[in-house]
Amino acid sequence: MLGAAAALTLATSAGAGAPRARVQGDLFDRAVIAWAKVKTVRASFEQTITNALTGRTLTSTGEYQQERPGKLSVSFADPANDRIVADGKFVWLYLPSSAPDQVIRSVQGAGGTGTVDLTAQFFTNPRARYAINPVGTLVVSGRATHGYTLTPKSEDDAPFKIASVWIDDADASVRQFEVTDQSGVQRKIRLTSLATNVPVDESVFRFTPPPGVRIVAR
Repeated sequence: MLGAAAALTLATSAGAGAPRARVQGDLFDRAVIAWAKVKTVRASFEQTITNALTGRTLTSTGEYQQERPGKLSVSFADPANDRIVADGKFVWLYLPSSAPDQVIRSVQGAGGTGTVDLTAQFFTNPRARYAINPVGTLVVSGRATHGYTLTPKSEDDAPFKIASVWIDDADASVRQFEVTDQSGVQRKIRLTSLATNVPVDESVFRFTPPPGVRIVAR
């Protein structure tokens, strides 16, 4: 998610009276511009991970805070106490629901886990990297959105096999996205609340492993 995680959002003004054709025509590009202006995020989410090979579906809920470019904190409500923290240097993955005796620590950035800003993968030079096609409308958490599929033009270093992004008609924020990776695993994240460029709690971007927990460096 979010790295495993959920992390996304945006904010801009769409204009309440904008004709539908204009919304469809420029909404994605406005979302790209809007996301570049986002510095902080506070949001809650629902996540569904589906593995077609195993037939398993996992669901989770939680909240996250983000301070761009390199800090992220994901706190899961279900499964309770699971956490993902990116502090600008390391990404800490602590999942006591499945591995209570260990925490995985990965180097952040070049040569490590890469970006912790999942929305950036959709909005970094998108026209050059992806074939982008509109896929209709959807109401997400009470918000009217338009959807777009993103298919990488090259498989080299492609962050996903295919993705769908649902963008709010009113403020150009990402309200939902679905990503299918190269192995066929699909991750769907729906935002249930969202606020951008708001104060965040700096303490959540620090992680201290619980006593007795083994640190696995990757």
